[in-house]
Amino acid sequence: MRKAWKELDLEGGGLQAINAKLAAEMRTRPPAYIAWVLFPLGLHRFYLREPLGGAGYIGLSAALLITAWLMAGWWWLIPAGAMAAWAAFDLIWIDRRVTDYNKELRKQVFLRKGHKPPQDYRGRYTSDEDAQRELTEYQSIKEGERAGHPGPAGANDRDRDVGGKRRMPSFNEQEAMLRQMRSRKKDDAGDD
Repeated sequence: MRKAWKELDLEGGGLQAINAKLAAEMRTRPPAYIAWVLFPLGLHRFYLREPLGGAGYIGLSAALLITAWLMAGWWWLIPAGAMAAWAAFDLIWIDRRVTDYNKELRKQVFLRKGHKPPQDYRGRYTSDEDAQRELTEYQSIKEGERAGHPGPAGANDRDRDVGGKRRMPSFNEQEAMLRQMRSRKKDDAGDD
């Protein structure tokens, strides 16, 4: 969707308003990875609405600066190593977090409390018996079909194999059926 359409707001309710809100609030991967470049500041965590993680990065950065400034030797490597390991983990975490955040946002928007279903709505099935009956009817219809289409009348008996399963007619059988249909059409046209 182009950016102009995302920003268009018809100031109405319904699906258009929900989609406009989602487009404004959803997070994407490219800005998160760009913000990750400045991981000592934790910007990618703040962008992905993870303020505790962002504060953790700032704390580790402060610890790194303090140990490097106050302590002599290699002590500054401890917070630097922890921050580097955490940043490497975040390269994988960002993808999962974007997906989870956007999914949770959609659930919050689409499943808001206070919005009731239409009056007299009872759901798809009123009971388990209705669901089972409809499923059985559907299965019997599908079992009666051949290659996704209902077969001609009387085809059920001749198209069964020894095991009781349907088989596709061979090419020759299909050609014979087509010739038979063509001759019926000619006979029907000749009777008029």
